[in-house]
Amino acid sequence: MTNHMTRILSEGWGILRLIAVVSSSVTAVLSSLLPLLLYTSHSPVTLFYLFLFLCGGAIVVHGLLTHLFNDYADFTSGTDEHSPAILSGGSRVIQKGIMTPQVVWWSGIILTMMLLIFAGLMAFVGQAKVTFLIVIGIWSAISYSLSPLRLSYRPFWGEWLSLFPAMFFLGIAGPWLILDSIPTWAIQNAVINALICMAWVMVHHIPDLEADQKAVPVKETTVVWFTNRFNSFYARVPALIYLSLAGLYTVWIAFSRIGAALSLIILIGMASHLVIKLKVGDHEQVTQSEKGLLLLAMVIGLVLGIW
Repeated sequence: MTNHMTRILSEGWGILRLIAVVSSSVTAVLSSLLPLLLYTSHSPVTLFYLFLFLCGGAIVVHGLLTHLFNDYADFTSGTDEHSPAILSGGSRVIQKGIMTPQVVWWSGIILTMMLLIFAGLMAFVGQAKVTFLIVIGIWSAISYSLSPLRLSYRPFWGEWLSLFPAMFFLGIAGPWLILDSIPTWAIQNAVINALICMAWVMVHHIPDLEADQKAVPVKETTVVWFTNRFNSFYARVPALIYLSLAGLYTVWIAFSRIGAALSLIILIGMASHLVIKLKVGDHEQVTQSEKGLLLLAMVIGLVLGIW
């Protein structure tokens, strides 16, 4: 029993999948707080504590809760069993015997209840904004993976109804909590970061194409949808669509932040080049490209925060 608990503590942290959380959620938070630090008189100490609070929330909700439910759903459908498991295929805590499916499931349920209790307490003390952010995070985690919605198994719905709201509201959370109104630049940053996140998630799904098609029910991600209707070459199209939307969105940014807009065009162009050059059947190459996209996502977030 002691050895098993030791293994859970030493290896179970993989369920957080911190590389994804840092490159998306933490970057979105940093992108929204940097302008307040650089261009306003707000206390750096206050902003630092707000950064820690939002990052802690992102790790708990986007890193832990989301992956607990996603790991359980993908295990029960069988998709993780066939996944190449490089950066994809879940955290593998079930497959490695670190946690049983029942432990993963009940951990998610208990964590959800704890978050709901905390959200209720925040509402009771007048922190309605914090309550709303927590509820959005819970919605994202549950709707993405669990029946009856299970939106990650439905093309387009998963990213637009689960992923985008979670990333967008996390992106505006800092300014929303500390200011009287949400600045235009915060909305711009949040939308761009969310779209870039959606693009790399689409690339993340590419190595799982065959595994998702074998799942019961079939995990028809947007990537699978394009592949089934055309061929595997078009598996890259969803990522290119979301990168293109981010590129078009820079037109609005250019009216007030030309430096940011020009930098974004270059960075989004680099990201698009990586996606165009993907070798869909080569899992190692796709994984390396995904790592490049994660790095570019972090750079884009920083550029938006600085300019």
